[in-house]
Amino acid sequence: MFGQAEAHVIGAVQWLKLGVELVGALIIALGIAVAGRLLVRALWARRTADFTAIRLTLSRYLALALEFQLGADILSTSIAPSWDQIGRLGAIAVIRTALNFFLSKEMQEERRQTSSEDDTVARAKDQA
Repeated sequence: MFGQAEAHVIGAVQWLKLGVELVGALIIALGIAVAGRLLVRALWARRTADFTAIRLTLSRYLALALEFQLGADILSTSIAPSWDQIGRLGAIAVIRTALNFFLSKEMQEERRQTSSEDDTVARAKDQA
């Protein structure tokens, strides 16, 4: 009885993990599509200054997708039968967390630079 219930729980968690991974992959695909569309529009209009905004857009999607992928990793650790698998999942989770951390830092820095440039342009327009 217990073994059968445990097998059902493990199966349900594996399906949930698969769903969470799928959502993460779809978010990445959506981010690529949105950033690609913005890139084509910027190239068509010859606005190369928009590349930073496009990078920030893609970064936001990637950061969100990494959160979902990390959630899937956490689900995997809850049903991992061996310490070896838990160790591998832990390493993957650490790598994904580090990627997300540095991606967030880069997005904050880009936002600061962009807002600083916008302030400079606004002041120059006010003085003109």
